Amino acid sequence: MTVTLADVAARARVSPATVSRVLNGNYPVAASTRERVLRAVDDLDYVLNGPASSLAAATSDLVGILVNDIADPFFGIMAGAAQTQIGGPGDGSGRAGGEKLAVICNTGGSPERELTYLTLLQRQRAAAVVLTGGAVEDPAHRAAMSAKLTKLADAGTRIVFCGRPPLPEGDALVAALAFDNRGGGRRLAEHLISLGHRRIGYVAGPPERTTTRHRLEGHREALRAAGLDSAPGGADGGRGSDDQDRLTVHGPYDRRSGYEATLELLRRAPDVTAIVAANDTVALGACAAVRDQGMRIPQDISVAGFDDLPFSVDAVPALTTVRLPLFEAGARAGRLAMGKENPPPGGIATIAAELMIRGSTAAPRG
Repeated sequence: MTVTLADVAARARVSPATVSRVLNGNYPVAASTRERVLRAVDDLDYVLNGPASSLAAATSDLVGILVNDIADPFFGIMAGAAQTQIGGPGDGSGRAGGEKLAVICNTGGSPERELTYLTLLQRQRAAAVVLTGGAVEDPAHRAAMSAKLTKLADAGTRIVFCGRPPLPEGDALVAALAFDNRGGGRRLAEHLISLGHRRIGYVAGPPERTTTRHRLEGHREALRAAGLDSAPGGADGGRGSDDQDRLTVHGPYDRRSGYEATLELLRRAPDVTAIVAANDTVALGACAAVRDQGMRIPQDISVAGFDDLPFSVDAVPALTTVRLPLFEAGARAGRLAMGKENPPPGGIATIAAELMIRGSTAAPRG
């Protein structure tokens, strides 16, 4: 049954004219009234485009790509690669062929903005939605995301996760391309341990993000295997997991966080000989903090990152990091969104991470 503007008005307890004013944005409306109308629109899945709403499974030429921060190369590379497959060149004539219009939706890491963009894309009958990067580990948000994505899929929208683990209720997905963040974190820690490091600081990302948890879990798996994160009385002199918590500082995925968290780590544990950063941007901040404390990399302290962003090889010294094939994953997500490639078996593919050993890590002195 098609939802009408009158249905929304009745649900919101306002006149149809007020609903129209809110949706068109061409007349001032009280904030409380506007919120009531938008809630009714969302609850009823009202679609502004009348002709589109009458075509239950019709989709437009629009594809939404959701990113946390388009200025972050991690997201920019994946979004750009996806767009090459979604809105790539046609036959050179200037006429539209099978391409779609890719729209980048910058959430700023806000769960609320993520849901808002999905609602807007639903109203536009988006042909596909690509969601990039880690997810927020909040049960209420996860449930809201699952419900919203199911509505999108039921309307004919193709849903693809890129660099993001699937939701437990993942039936709405075409595919989820998940990076092996645990494996990458484990291999990076194993490399440092093999060099002789025993006191390793960790600058982690936001604790509510899946990417943060998975990378940190891999890191600590390697420490446990080496006896460096054991219960009291173990090979780490009885320090146990409490000590690993002391050697971990959480913060945003940006340079400033890397700088400030590294200073905090050095204050807490002046004997650390290596620092692992949540990503390469954070690692740059960590390097700056180390140098500002009068120490050399890697002679006095080793620093490592994650992602292998383009600038990591140009750092001085070049940054040891974990390479994620961001462009390849983004392009594959674009093909899946366009139906150019068959989904992986079971709809889920784990993308391997590769350790890149460079000059920023070395054996500890002494």
